[in-house]
Amino acid sequence: MLLRLCIFYHSYQNQIHAIMHWQQIFFYDKIEKTSRKEINMALHVMDEASRCLGCKVPQCQKGCPISTPIPQVIRLLKEGKLDEAGRMLFENNPLTTVCSLVCNHENQCEGHCVLGRKGAPVHFSTIESYISTTYANKMTKGPAPSNGIRAAIVGSGPAGLTIAVILARYGYDVTIFEGKDQIGGVLRYGIPEFRLPKSVLDDFKYRHLDLKGIKFRPNTHIGGAIGIDDLFRDGYKAIFVGTGVWKPNALHIKGETLGHVHFGINYLNNPDSYCLGERVIVIGAGNAAMDVARTAIRKGVRYLTCFSITKKVAASHHEFSYAQLEGVQFEYNKAPVEITDEGVIFKDMAEDEEGRLTEIPGSETLYPADSVIISISQGPQNRIVNTTEGLAADAKGLLVADETGHTTRPGIFASGDVVNGARTVVEAVAHSKIVAESMHQYMQSLKQTEEAPD
Repeated sequence: MLLRLCIFYHSYQNQIHAIMHWQQIFFYDKIEKTSRKEINMALHVMDEASRCLGCKVPQCQKGCPISTPIPQVIRLLKEGKLDEAGRMLFENNPLTTVCSLVCNHENQCEGHCVLGRKGAPVHFSTIESYISTTYANKMTKGPAPSNGIRAAIVGSGPAGLTIAVILARYGYDVTIFEGKDQIGGVLRYGIPEFRLPKSVLDDFKYRHLDLKGIKFRPNTHIGGAIGIDDLFRDGYKAIFVGTGVWKPNALHIKGETLGHVHFGINYLNNPDSYCLGERVIVIGAGNAAMDVARTAIRKGVRYLTCFSITKKVAASHHEFSYAQLEGVQFEYNKAPVEITDEGVIFKDMAEDEEGRLTEIPGSETLYPADSVIISISQGPQNRIVNTTEGLAADAKGLLVADETGHTTRPGIFASGDVVNGARTVVEAVAHSKIVAESMHQYMQSLKQTEEAPD
């Protein structure tokens, strides 16, 4: 166990020699038990931290959707106050261990770092991951004192988990209802293991749910045997709906129901259930399509091509670069016309400077494939809306809610993808922090009303 971070080491011989000095020297406890990998990681992290300029107006923090106090965290780390840095990260973002791995850092914190204008930015993702995972091992505190008020969370994706953690800090009796067998939602069933190890989510459940007294009901669909009204009947004062978007968007072209055609979100749910063959076409070029493609390559697909209707992929440069490195091929300005037993017929599209697309007549071409995966985003399932009186959805099936999460029915709150459509994890967390405070205020107002003298 590390007591304080960090000494720089140069070689591993009979002993490890310190080679660099900071304002404060950091010592390891029981260094003989510390692995080479851990020490190398500490070296890298401190090297990155030392590059931070500590800007008075930190652009990195402005670029973070959840306004992570990056300069303060780095300063605490350099002062040897790792626990304080970790506490600051978790208080600001309950899913900091997750976001450090899956955020689009190149367009957020690291993309706004001033050092990136002429060279490499400070890689805060590495720093955040190291601090949060190291500090998480020390998070063994039990539940907050109970305030006796029940709150229900429907869905255990990033929005639901954020709400649950924050409400538990206030002492609410929180129960999470999840349709699948384990927590995580899209984090577990939509992001591949190589990007987000399941062990991170398992550790989160233990430290942030189990130890905090948050109850978890798996394999429970609200809107089936149990409805929203049943929750209110049983004393839940506020209900949060964060069921995500699990209904795949379809192309609505001929051949979409054939046996070798699959949807990306379904494939990522359990890739081992599929036998795709050697040659696969992925229709779509967003981040989810990159996850599909890279997963399929790891599962033995030899030839995989992603087709984009535009001249540039929608995925981040980071994910696109990794996909290319791993052997994924790309075709641009191609629109699917029909799926056949032999593959997919695409037509060429002309794209002008303003992004307008025009079909090129007579350009239809068959691209052969053993399997086809459609990955063009997804929308919400309407089980809860259809079974709950007074709960409105828009034309796309997304729940109608204001900026603070209030839906059209009092006591029911919502945020995340089920309100905004498919967005990033950190955006869901940021919005859900606001909604959690709104739920807290709502439930406290009910308590004050109930306690008021007649």
